[in-house]
Amino acid sequence: MNLPKIPLGDAVEVLVEWIEINLGFLLDGISEVLEFLIEGLRDLLLLLPAPVFIVLAAVVVWFVSKRNTLLAIGAALGLLLIWDLQLWSLAMETLALVIASTALALIIGIPVGIMAARSETVHAIVRPMLDFMQTMPAFVYLIPAVIFFGLGNVPGMIATVVFAMPPVIRLTALGILQVPVDLIELADAFGTTEQQKLIKVQLPLAMPTIMAGVNQCIMMALSMVVIAAMIGARGLGFKVLEGIQRLDIGVGFEGGLAIVILAIILDRVTQSLTAEQRTKKQ
Repeated sequence: MNLPKIPLGDAVEVLVEWIEINLGFLLDGISEVLEFLIEGLRDLLLLLPAPVFIVLAAVVVWFVSKRNTLLAIGAALGLLLIWDLQLWSLAMETLALVIASTALALIIGIPVGIMAARSETVHAIVRPMLDFMQTMPAFVYLIPAVIFFGLGNVPGMIATVVFAMPPVIRLTALGILQVPVDLIELADAFGTTEQQKLIKVQLPLAMPTIMAGVNQCIMMALSMVVIAAMIGARGLGFKVLEGIQRLDIGVGFEGGLAIVILAIILDRVTQSLTAEQRTKKQ
């Protein structure tokens, strides 16, 4: 005896068709704005010649990492290698996509995390959604992204945001919930408003945990570049995909190595910021 199949897939198809017909103008507007953002960031990153960019990046890493000379030299050598492999333009496209995706994920994720920490109802609604987002295979995100936004960088960015946003929400909520109760009671005793308590007490104390969420968001965004390349997103992921399609291990390895170099630099820089926040907290 076979159970009657619930037409879940048919219902989703009907919903997607309804969104395409009735909200197509809104999706087109969002697509144009996001495309403008990605292309603007890419043009900005490519504005400087590669040698100048590498020197400036090494100086920034040196200052952010509290004068860690070894890290600054390592970042400069890594970027020099990417330039030498003639992957500079693709690396800047990847960096633009990661920066834009991370920024959008933080703009949405941090306020949602704050609301989840301050409201049990919001937390109860958000938590299963985050579980769904984190356990759903990343390839599934590509289907609605392509249907709504076509092929290119924009659907890649949308899929990346959905994939990378959960850690930001979870760690923002966790950081605020971990603020000692006696400090909250002390703030209440001084008659602070909810807004003052959030800005002057909860967010500063939760900042190390929030920065850990930012770090995770960047790393997950970078891990999506190859998957996003399957729907037309440009950058180093496209190079890796090209290597897979042609069974050219050299091309795939060079593209993958460049992604790893960018990931290590971004990880070390954000970890340095997190360490700085922890030092201030102590």
